Amino acid sequence: MQKQKSKTIRCAIYTRKSTEEGLNQEFNSLHAQREAAEAYIASQKSQGWVCLVNQYDDGGFTGGNMERPALKRLLQDIAEGQINCVVVYKVDRLSRSLMDFAKILARFEDHGVSFVSVTQQFNTTTSMGRLTLNVLLSFAQFEREVISERTRDKIAMARKRGKWSGGRPVLGYDICPDGGKLVINEAEAQQVRAIFDLFLKHKSILDTVEQLDMRGWTTKTWVTRKGHVKEGNAFNKSSLRSLLTNPLYIGKVHYKGVLYDGEHDAIVDPNVFAEVKQLLSTNRREMIRFKSGKVGGILKGLLRCKACDAGMSHAFSKKRNKRYRYYVCQNAQSRGWANCPHPSLPADEIERFVIDEIRQIGLDEKLVDQVVEESQAGIEAEIAEYRKRQKLLKKEIQRYDAELQSLASAAAYEEATNRLAGLQDRITMAQRDLSECCSHLDRLTDKKIEAEDIRQACRAFDPLWDTLTTREQWRMLSLLINRVEFDADTSSIDIIFYPTGIHRLNEEVLV
Repeated sequence: MQKQKSKTIRCAIYTRKSTEEGLNQEFNSLHAQREAAEAYIASQKSQGWVCLVNQYDDGGFTGGNMERPALKRLLQDIAEGQINCVVVYKVDRLSRSLMDFAKILARFEDHGVSFVSVTQQFNTTTSMGRLTLNVLLSFAQFEREVISERTRDKIAMARKRGKWSGGRPVLGYDICPDGGKLVINEAEAQQVRAIFDLFLKHKSILDTVEQLDMRGWTTKTWVTRKGHVKEGNAFNKSSLRSLLTNPLYIGKVHYKGVLYDGEHDAIVDPNVFAEVKQLLSTNRREMIRFKSGKVGGILKGLLRCKACDAGMSHAFSKKRNKRYRYYVCQNAQSRGWANCPHPSLPADEIERFVIDEIRQIGLDEKLVDQVVEESQAGIEAEIAEYRKRQKLLKKEIQRYDAELQSLASAAAYEEATNRLAGLQDRITMAQRDLSECCSHLDRLTDKKIEAEDIRQACRAFDPLWDTLTTREQWRMLSLLINRVEFDADTSSIDIIFYPTGIHRLNEEVLV
């Protein structure tokens, strides 16, 4: 009787080392892992196992996440059907995270790929192998969590002893080459003291940011251990506040709400630091009162500064017991008013302009025709996009159907059944997306903008508007308007409507 030839099992070897230490050696940890895996594959030669030439080696990458180049190549090759089995030296070489490992294993199962660990002597084709795998991986994750706890304990102890425990260097200090101690950079220290003085003088974060911008001062420029230069950035409100509240400058280190005496020398006088802290606290209380009493802006989320390509936030100020509302450019708020050609607009004026423009639409036949034309063009553009999406989804489903047919005629029944579930899930998702796409197309195709729709909506808009609350007015404008652009260079205001805004208004508000 003729002996039946074993099916070829294409085996990919995956290796990983968490650090780059020793990788430049002639024979390193990755080589040792590969040798052990190759020997195991050779021992299974009678079962048809062959070792693939492609190498999947992640040197210097943690097993705590899936952001690894070789792992991504491995998963891609599996998806393309080039691999039948993945072999590793130890389970934790593939992943130290139980959740990530479950995801990877699911990908393997979707494509009928088995998984083997050389040193643990099991594989995922058996129930005992799957049980042992979960137990071992749980211990690997437990070990990693213990290491993390030890690291946190070391950081806590270092902070309590006044040691700087690392991170990005701050302006005014350099890191001593002999260790992790901070040493004063005299030139930068003078800048730091000047920044504290400027804030006490101007009593405003934003005004101080503008002063720093005028001087060309930036945050810390530093060099990483690998020699890469990290340039400083222009100060903004967040980075300046961080500097002004950093206890390092008074010779302290901070850990879980408690200040400890640091090993490093102070740059700022504690009295100055306390005065700045008090002023920041006062400003914060003023800001809370400012926000708690503000009136909602009906152009919130709609109005944009064209020059800065930034949104404009609603705010107010109070002078002589009278409140003034306005919209302010978010770029100007963050980086200083000098960075925007027109940082603020009176809220009443811009809101009145937008409302009047909407009211005028129904009274001007040329404007009605223009809105009809632009709305119809917008709808046609949306239809074109959905038809393109529909075409791609149909091709995707056809490709899945062809793969399904090939599985039905596959010689290996077990392989076919393993891949079938994953393939059916993908087909179901694609069909659902196609159904949603077709529904959108049907709705858009049925929508034809008529001039009378515009006039009817505008007639209903006028008497209804004044009866609405601020929130309801904002809701109505959000249905109609995509955005309102203020161009400081030309002192013009452009209102960009949604193509189907009139229909949405009729359906949700006016009907």
